Amino acid sequence: MTGRTQNGMLLVSRLLLAAALLPTGIARALNVSGFALTLAAAGLPSPNALATAAVIVQVFGPLAIIVGVMPRFSGLALASFAALMALPLHGFWHLTGASAVVERSLFLADLGLAGGFLIYALTGPGAWSWYGWRRDRAEGSPRPQARAAKPAAAKSGARAKRPAGRAPTRAAA
Repeated sequence: MTGRTQNGMLLVSRLLLAAALLPTGIARALNVSGFALTLAAAGLPSPNALATAAVIVQVFGPLAIIVGVMPRFSGLALASFAALMALPLHGFWHLTGASAVVERSLFLADLGLAGGFLIYALTGPGAWSWYGWRRDRAEGSPRPQARAAKPAAAKSGARAKRPAGRAPTRAAA
């Protein structure tokens, strides 16, 4: 796979992962107290503080993924968020019938998202991101260049001539 194709697929993957959480995060940010009531009904302690923290993770995490900022931290934070919030919010094991099937599907979808965020944390965002731009800038070149071929003398084992300039110093015996 070429570099452009891989970077394009990583960008599309980042956008799809972010699209799974960002709209819900924005809706919860507009109604934090309603989300806190949902968490209180699930029996979680400190629902207001937990709802506020969850909204921060659910809004700023996907934005960090879209831009490609701090991939390991944002990927691990969102994977933890998806897995930990799936347990109290989608307790299908307490239900029967059609509602159990729906909640199980939502639970497994959240675990799948957690897996996607873990893969993102491991692979990184690619070159078409803030992280990739900064890495390329730190290396001094926007693209990796092909290595220059070694001179024939170096290949044959003969010593190559030193470039002109200051002679190396030798340690005193």
